[in-house]
Amino acid sequence: MMDWTDRHCRYLHRLLCRRALLYTEMVTAAAVVHGPRERLLGYSEAEQPLALQLGGSEPELLAAAVRAALDFGYAEINLNVGCPSDRVRSGAFGACLMREPDLVARCVGAMIEAAAGRAEITVKCRIGVDDQDPERALPEFVDRVAGAGVRHFAVHARKAWLDGLSPKENREIPPLDYDLARRVMKARPELSFAINGGIGSLDAVEAFLVEGFDGAMIGRAAYQNPAGVLIDADRRLFGESRRVTPEAAVRAMLPYIEARLAQGDRLNQITRHMLTLFQGRPGARRWRRILSEGAHLDGAGPELVEAALSALEPARRAA
Repeated sequence: MMDWTDRHCRYLHRLLCRRALLYTEMVTAAAVVHGPRERLLGYSEAEQPLALQLGGSEPELLAAAVRAALDFGYAEINLNVGCPSDRVRSGAFGACLMREPDLVARCVGAMIEAAAGRAEITVKCRIGVDDQDPERALPEFVDRVAGAGVRHFAVHARKAWLDGLSPKENREIPPLDYDLARRVMKARPELSFAINGGIGSLDAVEAFLVEGFDGAMIGRAAYQNPAGVLIDADRRLFGESRRVTPEAAVRAMLPYIEARLAQGDRLNQITRHMLTLFQGRPGARRWRRILSEGAHLDGAGPELVEAALSALEPARRAA
């Protein structure tokens, strides 16, 4: 979800769903240690519970990144061993680390020591890469990394083909093998597992939870149809009576938008995450058009979002 789940996206999603764990974009350990930490790690307290996702393959650097992140108060710090993007491969981290479970174990060991109990260290992984046999690769990887102290794994139930497939193709072409992830999970009751890959509805999430998974990750489906996926999550998954509407979420975004613009952000940096909020509803096209055509202009502010929201009314009456 690089370039997608930034702080503006997460603030919107938290308005729709109060209880689900949100994840940051993956940020490299080197960037955290050497770069602008407030820009990379800062967030609104309203986004909690929130997990920081790190990329890296150097134990000392990852430990330093964890220490830098602790003061920001993340609920969890996750090491990404699943991303197949070109940028990640060129940095020798992400999914290619599935081939090096011993190195990953050293990395998470250093991270756990650096966290000193102030944040849980978790791992997100694939079931294997390239010519690995997932039936061997995933159990061996989990056992080696668990031996270093990790208790929670998020398993993207696909191989990653690093040689020959694009990142987009790696999300779609390799077949899903939920059954392998299920068997690994059931054979290790002392560990916690979340399932990832191809999950697009709360119905699917509920089914995986019934099977015994401790969580299920929804990424692109939640981004592409946030209201359709997130609005009922608190009620169905956490037993809360609270249910917001997309319109209420937009109104709640207005003070946030005003505050962020005062800090130098531009409106389109925020509203790009709101374009699909009314997916499948009357007026959705008009909503997208008003924001797309106006949010990038100098001086654009909350009043443009209010105008787009008002434009939904005639479409609903006509429907």
